[in-house]
Amino acid sequence: MPHAPLTPATFGSFHDAYLAVLEAVTTAPEYRTSSRGNDSLEVTDTSFRLTDPRQRLPFLERRAVNVVYNIAEALWYSAGRDDLDMIGYYAPGMGAYSADGKVLTGTAYGTKLFTSDREGATQWTRVLELLRADPDTKRAVLAIYRAEELAVPDNPDVSCTLAGQFLLRQGRLHLTCYMRGNDAYMGMVSDVFAFTFLQEVAARELGVGLGHYTHHVGSMHVNDRDAKTVRRLLNEPRTPGYVCPVLSLAAMGADTSMAVIVQVLEHEEALRTDRTGYSPDQVAALPLPKYWQQIVLLFEVYRQIKHTDGPVDTAHLEALEPAYRWLVTRRWKNRMPARAAA
Repeated sequence: MPHAPLTPATFGSFHDAYLAVLEAVTTAPEYRTSSRGNDSLEVTDTSFRLTDPRQRLPFLERRAVNVVYNIAEALWYSAGRDDLDMIGYYAPGMGAYSADGKVLTGTAYGTKLFTSDREGATQWTRVLELLRADPDTKRAVLAIYRAEELAVPDNPDVSCTLAGQFLLRQGRLHLTCYMRGNDAYMGMVSDVFAFTFLQEVAARELGVGLGHYTHHVGSMHVNDRDAKTVRRLLNEPRTPGYVCPVLSLAAMGADTSMAVIVQVLEHEEALRTDRTGYSPDQVAALPLPKYWQQIVLLFEVYRQIKHTDGPVDTAHLEALEPAYRWLVTRRWKNRMPARAAA
């Protein structure tokens, strides 16, 4: 009698996976741990799969994620950066993980993936070249965690991610990520977003379809300080009359490439430093694919939030795609115009 394949729990979107993981950790924990002063509930060896990695965000009123930060972090990785100047603008709290107040070490995955070696190649380019040469390879691994991170006394920033493995099968690019630990409430959202974002970039660069994404975690945990918030979050879908938002993130175009991302980062820096501002028409006129114009538009909205005192311009909100607009209007309610688009 044939056996069912030994695959992890499968979900169509991260929205559903997120709720399922939080439910499992908080209602049926295996252990209670207290590492580095963080009391938490823990489930070991957790795995799940997303059949559509493009749906990489939860849409919850009580957990309106900062999509601008999520995108900025993925681009920060792709630029091979480790500085707080960029990522700290979107997440000031990241400074707590820096030993010198200037750079991040373990968290700066991009320095490990996109920094050129002596031959001018990066892990990223070598892996993509390997996939082009041998589509069935099992060696397309991006190594992130480094053993020497534990050799630094009181290191505040040790990589949570061990590695990512691409598998190109039947014309679709799958990605499996392996993590030593994951904060199910906070960190998992950012990690899944960034990894699936880069997975989609890789698929576009290779000219193949987007496959599934699989997330393996040695220690999946919820910190006690977040326990009440998580319980309220899990109650949201149980509220009478609750309707799950039907929202989808757009697909990256076939013209997506690292060269396009370099252009986007130039606009990001100009907006972050408040050297410029864009109207919706100016964004639409940029020589960028539509998908990436929306990214620039998000950075412009965030510029208004950070560098101005008034409400975000209504025209900019209306120019955002519905999923982005839903997240922005709920994340920064106090900065929205009186009649912000839903």
